[in-house]
Amino acid sequence: MHALSATALRVSFVNVSTRERSAIVIPTDIDDADWPRLDYVGWRDAKAPLLGFVVAEIDGEPVGLQLRQAEQPTRSRPQCSWCSDVTLPNDVVFFSARRAGKAGRTGNTVGTLVCARFECSRNVRRMDPPAYLGHDAAAARDRRIDGLRSRVDAFFRDLRDGV
Repeated sequence: MHALSATALRVSFVNVSTRERSAIVIPTDIDDADWPRLDYVGWRDAKAPLLGFVVAEIDGEPVGLQLRQAEQPTRSRPQCSWCSDVTLPNDVVFFSARRAGKAGRTGNTVGTLVCARFECSRNVRRMDPPAYLGHDAAAARDRRIDGLRSRVDAFFRDLRDGV
């Protein structure tokens, strides 16, 4: 992902109102992010802990989404829909997001299970021990990275373009 300024992050949000967009709190340490190793950037709002914000590059442009965490926890320990990490080093929660445009204004939403602190980029880059003799761990890691990018891209496109 390319480095983005706080202003570029704020204007990228497509599923919020103008008032909501101006109220988004961008993390102060965003300039310190390891941008080349991020497939998307995500953060939580400390003052509104049920809100999450994610920005990904779609067709070379930043697209931001505001997510809302479900108030009820899941009954079992779910798997993240984006990174598909089966070792579960972190919590996974259910988020919903309004669609962009008219569909979102009429209440159309989409839900997904995602790592609570948006650690997917780190999870897929972790080198796992070889699963079997001759297992190519680097190729497996590359497949996980490609899978994450594909699933994030599909989710963002669905919310941005869906009806």
